[in-house]
Amino acid sequence: MRDAFISAMGHAAHSVSVVVTDGDAGRMGVTVSAVSSVSADPPMILACINRKSPAVAAICANGSMTINMLAATQHDISDVFSGRSQKFRPYDFACAQWTRGREHGSLFLNGASTSFHAVVETKVEAGTHMVIIGRVMEVNMGGHDVLVHCRRNYGQFSLIPA
Repeated sequence: MRDAFISAMGHAAHSVSVVVTDGDAGRMGVTVSAVSSVSADPPMILACINRKSPAVAAICANGSMTINMLAATQHDISDVFSGRSQKFRPYDFACAQWTRGREHGSLFLNGASTSFHAVVETKVEAGTHMVIIGRVMEVNMGGHDVLVHCRRNYGQFSLIPA
């Protein structure tokens, strides 16, 4: 069942995000495709991250995360934060330019499609992953087309003409 599930989920298109945290517990980031809005009132967002990732402990200890939804041109940054880059060391923040936001610990990726800084509200262990739900404190709209991952490949969204 596991292999069938993984294969089937590979056919679902997902936006690609780099979730980062910065604070007393250190700076850490990881590429994820499981991000979703939770609520508009109050604004809340979630990210599902493999519990083996050191980013989980850092996010929980720092108490906040910034979800940077990558622009279609930023697939190389996705590779860095998933540990697959040929140009940079895994998880190397030097691969891109970052801007501090107004909130403590917020770290926005320059050129991202959209970014959300959130303080951690709830954590739920779910199988191999930790579902981290945060209250959104700051949003940065880049306006670029979002990077999409589907069938083990990168792509970008395009509208179907009406």
